[in-house]
Amino acid sequence: MKKIITIAGSNSQKSINKSLLTYTTGLLENVEIISIDLNNYLLPIYGVDFEAENSIPTAIKRLDELFDTADGFMVSLAEHNGSYAAVFKNTLDWLSRVNMKVWREKPMLLMATSPGGRGGASVLQAASGYFPFMGARITDTFSLPSFYDNFNNGEINDHNLKEDIHSKVYRFQTSIES
Repeated sequence: MKKIITIAGSNSQKSINKSLLTYTTGLLENVEIISIDLNNYLLPIYGVDFEAENSIPTAIKRLDELFDTADGFMVSLAEHNGSYAAVFKNTLDWLSRVNMKVWREKPMLLMATSPGGRGGASVLQAASGYFPFMGARITDTFSLPSFYDNFNNGEINDHNLKEDIHSKVYRFQTSIES
């Protein structure tokens, strides 16, 4: 059975990106989902001086080993002031110190949502440009705008957005199986 690691790029207990991931992973078939909660990886802020004095945190070494087991990644990024949430960026910085190819050249479905009409478009653009250098094979990106208008009762209620995510999940699933 293929293993998919999911990460919501947020440390919010009520993360709308976690809700989007829960919905999206429900569209996959015959996979094992390994959901990463960034709250379980409390890390110091990355800095070269800290790393030189203390080495790489054990939590990052464990997370890196878990990434080795993945057949693909589904990442839904929170957008803070047009960029990654600090908790996600810090985790990514630490992971890159163990293996610069953080995403292991594996398929990735990259998503974002926000309460606003742009649906995390800025963070999606940044990640789409940067993640391939870190070993992501992005199969598709998906933006869910106006989360509270377009997502109710655990699912996307806009027909066009629903069709869009279904086709992108299908392509992602096909890419992890090939």
